[in-house]
Amino acid sequence: MAKVGVLGAGSWGTALAILLHDNGHDVTVWSIDPKEVEMLSEKREHVSKLPGVHISEEIMITNEMEEAIKGKDFLVLAVPSIFTRSTAAKMKPYVVDGQMIVDVAKGIEEDTLMTLSQQISQEIPQADVAVLSGPTHAEEVGRKLPTSCVIGAKTRKTAEYLQSAFNSKVFRVYTSPDMLGIELGGSLKNVIALAAGIADGLGYGDNTKAALITRGIVEIGRLGVKMGGKFESFCGLTGIGDLIVTCASVHSRNRKAGYLMGQGKSMEEAMKEVNMVVEGVYSAKAAAKLAQKYEVPMPIVDEINKVLFEGKDPKQAVDDLMLRESKIENSSLLWEE
Repeated sequence: MAKVGVLGAGSWGTALAILLHDNGHDVTVWSIDPKEVEMLSEKREHVSKLPGVHISEEIMITNEMEEAIKGKDFLVLAVPSIFTRSTAAKMKPYVVDGQMIVDVAKGIEEDTLMTLSQQISQEIPQADVAVLSGPTHAEEVGRKLPTSCVIGAKTRKTAEYLQSAFNSKVFRVYTSPDMLGIELGGSLKNVIALAAGIADGLGYGDNTKAALITRGIVEIGRLGVKMGGKFESFCGLTGIGDLIVTCASVHSRNRKAGYLMGQGKSMEEAMKEVNMVVEGVYSAKAAAKLAQKYEVPMPIVDEINKVLFEGKDPKQAVDDLMLRESKIENSSLLWEE
């Protein structure tokens, strides 16, 4: 049994806290919001974000960060990506040398273009930082539906320890040394999911979504490999797997926000209606900057940025994608003549 601190009590943090408790671990959950702590403690349920999923009385809920960190075998950082750096800075005084921190959010910092694990390592250099990612909607993990994901870490020892801590009959965990590929896949797919949602909102069909998913993973993989990620990661759970579920699922906040924009709502109106952090909106600019920095063409990402931040009509964006210069599908495949 391990002692675990979960930092962040949204849907994902809550679902993972329940999973880890079910696996026999001693779990403490921290939230920055006193009202959220009170609600979770009294209701033993995240009423707004994970309704109907019971939180055991044995899981401690606290507003004191030190209580959630000190003496813990490992920590799970589950705050939205835009709060990763600021939360890590607050955690630093309590984290001991070599303490494992598993980041489970997905995003890229717009200003620095750093992944979340890179931000955490910069703020807490004494920590052993790992990542968990994959097609893992909290709503389904909370209901104990079969799910698979990947743990990425700097060493095999850390990855396998965390694999054993999270692994269960309903939560199968693989390991990988490719932390960069895992994080890029998990972050960039949110941008493509906005496009898939927009297509749904416009009333387009399965052909359109299949095209967006397929060409989307090409864009993600092309950039990821150029940055140093491994091709195999983009073919796996944190690449095509996470992209499929985020583009197709009713649980996907990115797809939902895109759907609302496809129906005519502004980005701000869509985000307000979703009422959860829409990571793809924050990752879109970073993705475009990375594409420019590494000189990688990412037409879907470019059009999403124009829709989000330049007021471009979503239907026109789709038309422009379809009417681009004709190309070969894969430039590595050559004719014999």
